[in-house]
Amino acid sequence: MSKLGNGRKICHTHAEYTTGLFDSLFGGGESTKELSKQEGFTGILLAAAAADGHISEEEAQGLWTTIGRMKLFANFTPDKFNKMMDNLLKILKKGGPNMLVDKCVPAIPDSLRATAFANACEIVLADGVVEDEERTCLRNSRTVWKSPATRRWTSSR
Repeated sequence: MSKLGNGRKICHTHAEYTTGLFDSLFGGGESTKELSKQEGFTGILLAAAAADGHISEEEAQGLWTTIGRMKLFANFTPDKFNKMMDNLLKILKKGGPNMLVDKCVPAIPDSLRATAFANACEIVLADGVVEDEERTCLRNSRTVWKSPATRRWTSSR
Protein backbone atom coordinates (compact mmCIF):
# COMPACT_ATOMS: atom_id res chain seq x y z
CA MET A 1 0.00 0.00 0.00
CA SER A 2 1.13 3.52 -0.75
CA LYS A 3 -0.29 6.86 0.25
CA LEU A 4 -1.32 9.30 -2.42
CA GLY A 5 -0.75 13.01 -1.94
CA ASN A 6 -4.30 13.37 -0.60
CA GLY A 7 -3.76 10.72 2.10
CA ARG A 8 -5.69 7.97 0.32
CA LYS A 9 -4.02 4.60 -0.04
CA ILE A 10 -3.66 2.52 -3.17
CA CYS A 11 -2.97 -1.18 -3.42
CA HIS A 12 0.00 -1.92 -5.70
CA THR A 13 -1.19 -5.47 -6.32
CA HIS A 14 -4.46 -4.28 -7.85
CA ALA A 15 -2.74 -1.55 -9.87
CA GLU A 16 -0.14 -3.99 -11.17
CA TYR A 17 -2.79 -6.53 -12.12
CA THR A 18 -4.82 -3.92 -13.98
CA THR A 19 -1.75 -2.61 -15.78
CA GLY A 20 -0.70 -6.15 -16.67
CA LEU A 21 -4.18 -6.93 -17.98
CA PHE A 22 -4.25 -3.89 -20.26
CA ASP A 23 -0.67 -4.44 -21.35
CA SER A 24 -1.45 -7.96 -22.51
CA LEU A 25 -4.61 -6.83 -24.31
CA PHE A 26 -3.17 -3.79 -26.04
CA GLY A 27 0.51 -4.66 -26.38
CA GLY A 28 1.78 -2.08 -23.89
CA GLY A 29 4.21 -2.60 -21.08
CA GLU A 30 7.75 -3.80 -21.18
CA SER A 31 9.39 -3.98 -24.57
CA THR A 32 11.05 -7.25 -25.56
CA LYS A 33 13.32 -5.39 -28.00
CA GLU A 34 16.98 -5.98 -27.33
CA LEU A 35 18.98 -2.98 -26.25
CA SER A 36 21.81 -1.58 -28.36
CA LYS A 37 25.35 -1.52 -26.99
CA GLN A 38 24.95 2.24 -26.50
CA GLU A 39 21.76 1.71 -24.49
CA GLY A 40 23.42 -1.04 -22.47
CA PHE A 41 26.45 1.08 -21.64
CA THR A 42 24.39 4.16 -20.76
CA GLY A 43 21.92 2.08 -18.75
CA ILE A 44 24.68 0.75 -16.50
CA LEU A 45 25.83 4.29 -15.77
CA LEU A 46 22.25 5.45 -15.19
CA ALA A 47 21.58 2.55 -12.81
CA ALA A 48 24.71 3.41 -10.82
CA ALA A 49 23.70 7.08 -10.63
CA ALA A 50 20.13 6.26 -9.56
CA ALA A 51 20.95 3.41 -7.17
CA ASP A 52 20.37 5.50 -4.04
CA GLY A 53 17.02 6.85 -5.25
CA HIS A 54 18.24 10.16 -6.67
CA ILE A 55 20.79 11.37 -9.16
CA SER A 56 23.10 14.06 -7.82
CA GLU A 57 24.41 16.84 -10.03
CA GLU A 58 27.89 15.32 -9.83
CA GLU A 59 26.60 11.88 -10.86
CA ALA A 60 24.67 13.33 -13.81
CA GLN A 61 27.72 15.31 -14.90
CA GLY A 62 29.85 12.16 -14.70
CA LEU A 63 27.37 10.28 -16.88
CA TRP A 64 27.27 13.03 -19.54
CA THR A 65 31.05 13.47 -19.51
CA THR A 66 31.67 9.75 -19.94
CA ILE A 67 29.20 9.42 -22.80
CA GLY A 68 30.38 12.61 -24.47
CA ARG A 69 33.98 11.47 -24.77
CA MET A 70 33.27 8.00 -26.18
CA LYS A 71 33.49 7.10 -29.86
CA LEU A 72 30.60 4.72 -29.20
CA PHE A 73 28.27 7.75 -29.21
CA ALA A 74 29.94 9.78 -31.98
CA ASN A 75 27.04 9.36 -34.43
CA PHE A 76 24.27 9.98 -31.90
CA THR A 77 22.02 12.93 -32.68
CA PRO A 78 20.36 14.76 -29.78
CA ASP A 79 17.03 13.22 -30.82
CA LYS A 80 18.46 9.69 -30.84
CA PHE A 81 20.10 10.30 -27.46
CA ASN A 82 16.84 11.60 -25.96
CA LYS A 83 14.91 8.56 -27.23
CA MET A 84 17.53 6.27 -25.75
CA MET A 85 17.34 8.03 -22.37
CA ASP A 86 13.52 7.90 -22.41
CA ASN A 87 13.65 4.14 -22.98
CA LEU A 88 16.20 3.61 -20.20
CA LEU A 89 14.28 5.82 -17.77
CA LYS A 90 11.11 3.80 -18.42
CA ILE A 91 12.95 0.61 -17.49
CA LEU A 92 14.45 2.29 -14.42
CA LYS A 93 11.07 3.60 -13.24
CA LYS A 94 9.38 0.26 -13.82
CA GLY A 95 11.90 -2.02 -12.16
CA GLY A 96 14.60 -0.01 -10.45
CA PRO A 97 18.37 -0.04 -10.91
CA ASN A 98 18.79 -3.82 -10.62
CA MET A 99 16.30 -4.51 -13.41
CA LEU A 100 18.02 -1.90 -15.55
CA VAL A 101 21.38 -3.61 -14.97
CA ASP A 102 19.89 -7.01 -15.79
CA LYS A 103 18.56 -5.70 -19.10
CA CYS A 104 21.66 -3.71 -20.04
CA VAL A 105 24.52 -6.11 -19.32
CA PRO A 106 23.69 -8.55 -22.17
CA ALA A 107 23.81 -5.65 -24.66
CA ILE A 108 27.35 -4.64 -23.74
CA PRO A 109 30.12 -6.33 -25.75
CA ASP A 110 32.78 -8.10 -23.69
CA SER A 111 35.31 -5.50 -24.79
CA LEU A 112 33.29 -2.73 -23.07
CA ARG A 113 32.15 -4.51 -19.90
CA ALA A 114 35.11 -3.63 -17.70
CA THR A 115 34.91 -0.04 -18.99
CA ALA A 116 31.21 0.16 -18.18
CA PHE A 117 31.74 -1.19 -14.69
CA ALA A 118 34.71 1.10 -13.97
CA ASN A 119 32.72 4.13 -15.14
CA ALA A 120 29.74 3.04 -13.02
CA CYS A 121 32.06 2.96 -10.01
CA GLU A 122 33.34 6.44 -10.88
CA ILE A 123 29.76 7.75 -11.06
CA VAL A 124 28.92 6.24 -7.67
CA LEU A 125 31.97 8.00 -6.22
CA ALA A 126 31.25 11.32 -7.99
CA ASP A 127 29.28 12.93 -5.16
CA GLY A 128 31.85 11.86 -2.55
CA VAL A 129 29.45 9.55 -0.72
CA VAL A 130 28.82 5.87 -1.38
CA GLU A 131 25.36 5.10 -0.04
CA ASP A 132 24.46 1.56 1.03
CA GLU A 133 22.08 1.27 -1.94
CA GLU A 134 24.88 2.23 -4.35
CA ARG A 135 27.24 -0.30 -2.80
CA THR A 136 24.55 -2.98 -3.04
CA CYS A 137 23.81 -2.11 -6.68
CA LEU A 138 27.49 -2.48 -7.60
CA ARG A 139 27.76 -5.76 -5.67
CA ASN A 140 24.61 -7.12 -7.33
CA SER A 141 25.71 -6.02 -10.77
CA ARG A 142 29.06 -7.77 -10.54
CA THR A 143 27.30 -11.16 -10.40
CA VAL A 144 25.79 -10.45 -13.83
CA TRP A 145 29.07 -9.57 -15.56
CA LYS A 146 30.59 -12.25 -17.74
CA SER A 147 33.89 -10.56 -18.54
CA PRO A 148 36.85 -12.28 -16.82
CA ALA A 149 38.55 -8.87 -16.41
CA THR A 150 35.53 -7.48 -14.60
CA ARG A 151 35.22 -10.54 -12.37
CA ARG A 152 38.91 -10.24 -11.39
CA TRP A 153 38.54 -6.51 -10.66
CA THR A 154 35.39 -6.89 -8.53
CA SER A 155 36.48 -10.04 -6.66
CA SER A 156 39.51 -8.21 -5.27
CA ARG A 157 37.35 -5.47 -3.73
